[in-house]
Amino acid sequence: MPTYLVTGSSRGIGLEYCRQLQQRGDEVIAVCRSVTDEIKSLNVETIAGIDITSDEAVAKLTQQVGDRPLDVLINNAGIVERFGLTDLNLDSIRRQFEANAIGTLRVIRALLNNLKNGSKIAIMTSRMGSIEDNTSGNSYGYRMSKVAVSMAGKSLSLDLKPRGISVAILHPGLVQTRMTNFTNSGITPETSVKGLLDRIDELTLENTGTFWHANGEILPW
Repeated sequence: MPTYLVTGSSRGIGLEYCRQLQQRGDEVIAVCRSVTDEIKSLNVETIAGIDITSDEAVAKLTQQVGDRPLDVLINNAGIVERFGLTDLNLDSIRRQFEANAIGTLRVIRALLNNLKNGSKIAIMTSRMGSIEDNTSGNSYGYRMSKVAVSMAGKSLSLDLKPRGISVAILHPGLVQTRMTNFTNSGITPETSVKGLLDRIDELTLENTGTFWHANGEILPW
């Protein structure tokens, strides 16, 4: 039975990852800052109190995971704060870099010893982090932090390939979650995660470092 560790698992896409993985019989380690009733109801192993922007919290995560091997590490935790040029907020940009880019890299570094030949890393980024696809501007902190984490994913795919570890850089689509104010224009978390898991399942050392939409489309950098 493969073991998946999912960060940001208490709600939204992370929660849905845990639900679908559990339904198909995989072992799940759900990592979150605060436990919700929804994640409790899944009866999966949960490690709470983990803020990925904190060295101390991530050290606690490594202690609780111990020396268990991980087949897939899904880096889903992140934040969005919407500020444009006229109300530019540099503190917000720093927060988003800490959570969306540096925090993701912090978790991966901390759990590298749990990954083995054949393990996979999934990094949740966003199409809003595509430079070529940016036709609307705005959202400086979110866009910049997602470009950064995508670049981290690309570098990781090269650095970890000799160790037999592959990396997927994933855009979930526009999803009906709290982060998007449950937009009517989006797809459901169920649809998004089904596609995301398909991408992770098909990830190999041959296609490592690919920037995918959940629907399978390869996205521009």
